[in-house]
Amino acid sequence: MIKTAVLLLLICLGLSLPVAAVLAITGYILSENYAFLPMARASGELAWSHSNDFILIAAPMFIMMGELMHRSGISQRLFSALAPWFARVPGQLIHTNIASSAVFAATSGSSLATAATIGTVAIPNMDSGGYNRPLFLGSIAAGGTLGILIPPSINMIIYAVLSETSVRDLYAAGFIPGFLLAMLFSGIVLVAVLWRPSLVTASPPKGSLWPARLAGLPHLVPPLGLFIIVVGSIYLGVATPTEAAALGLMATLGLVAANGRLRLSVLLSAFEGTVRTTCMIMLIIIAAFFLNFVMVSIGLVTAITDTVLSLDWPPLAMLIAIIVFYLVLGCFMETISMTIATTPIIVPVIEGLGYSPIWWGIVFVILIEAALITPPVGMNLYIVQGVRQKGPITDLFKGAAPFLVAMLVLIVLLIAVPELALWLPEIINPKSGG
Repeated sequence: MIKTAVLLLLICLGLSLPVAAVLAITGYILSENYAFLPMARASGELAWSHSNDFILIAAPMFIMMGELMHRSGISQRLFSALAPWFARVPGQLIHTNIASSAVFAATSGSSLATAATIGTVAIPNMDSGGYNRPLFLGSIAAGGTLGILIPPSINMIIYAVLSETSVRDLYAAGFIPGFLLAMLFSGIVLVAVLWRPSLVTASPPKGSLWPARLAGLPHLVPPLGLFIIVVGSIYLGVATPTEAAALGLMATLGLVAANGRLRLSVLLSAFEGTVRTTCMIMLIIIAAFFLNFVMVSIGLVTAITDTVLSLDWPPLAMLIAIIVFYLVLGCFMETISMTIATTPIIVPVIEGLGYSPIWWGIVFVILIEAALITPPVGMNLYIVQGVRQKGPITDLFKGAAPFLVAMLVLIVLLIAVPELALWLPEIINPKSGG
C-alpha cells in the first residue's frame, strides 16, 4: 500500500500534472483499491467542511495586504528609509535588501510577495551601485524567504490547520529564529565582502547620514504599525489570527488611502493577484485534505508511521534523515504543495520520535525556505529573475547558495538549542507544553 501511494505520486508528478490533480488522483485510486467503501462520494462534503475553516480565511487577507503594500509605494519608501542605516556597512544595499525583506515579511506573510516587492525596488540600484550581481540577487531571493518565517506567515497557518497545532504558538516560535536568520544572512554578506572587497565597488557616502536616517524614520512607522496591529492583537487576546488579519487589511487600506493611492486600478490589481494566489492554494488544500482523509481511513498514515519507527534508528538520526528528505524533495516540489502533501504524514512520525510539533513547525518552515531558493524549482529564484528580466538565471543559482548554508546553520542551532523556538511559546502560553 505504501509503495503504491509513493509510485502513484511519482508517476503523476513525472507527468507534470498540476499538484492539486496529483493529490486528487492519488486519493481516488487509493480509495477505489483499498477502502471498504468508495470515498470519492465524500469529496464534496470534505471540500466544503475544510475550505470554510475559520483560520484559513486569514490567508487571502494576508495575501491582499502584501499586494496593496507592493502596489501603493509603501515598500519603496520602506527601502529608501532603511538604506542610510547600512550605507557604511560593508555590503551596503545588500544588507538593506535583507532588512527590508525582514520588515516587509512582518506584514505580508508571503515569501513570493516579499521577493517580488523588494526585488522591484532594489534591482534598479544593482549595477549603478557596483554590486556583484549573483550576491545582490541572491540576497533578494533569500531575504524573500523570511516572509514565511517571521510572523505573520501564511505557511504557518496552513501547517497549523494540518497538524492541529496553535497558530499563536507557531507565531511566537518563529520570532527568534526569523530575526536570527536575517542576522545570519547579513553576517554571510559581511564576511563575503570583507573577504573579497571586489564584490562591492561602491564608495561609502561622504558626510553625515543622520539627517537622511532621521528623515526616513516616519516611513518605517506604517509597516511596523501593521505588524503591531496584527501580531499584537493576537497576543493581547483581543483577536484571533483571522480577526487580526482583517484588522491588518483594514489598516493597510487606510494607509493606502492616506498616501493617495487608493485608486480603482490599484484595487483591481490587488484583487486579481489575491484571487489568483488564493485559488491556487485552496485547490491544493482541498485535494490534500481528500488524500489525507483516504490515507487515514485505509490505515496508510499509521502504516507509514509504524514502518519508520520500526527502523529503530536513534531519534536524531531519523530527524536528520527526514531533513535530508525535505532538502531533496524541495528541489523538485513547490512549497505549498510540499507542506500540504507531507505534513499529515510526517508530523505523527516527528511526535513519535519525541519532538514537539511546534518546534518541528519552525524547522519545517526553514526547510520550506530552503526549497524556495533551491534549483531547479525554487520559486523565489524565478520571481527575482522575472523582476530582473535580463541576464542568466545561473546568477541567482550561485548567489543563493551561501544563504542556503545560513539556513542549514540555523537548523543545526535549533536542534542543539530547541529553546530558540520553544522559549517564547512557553512564556506566552505555558499550557502549550512546547
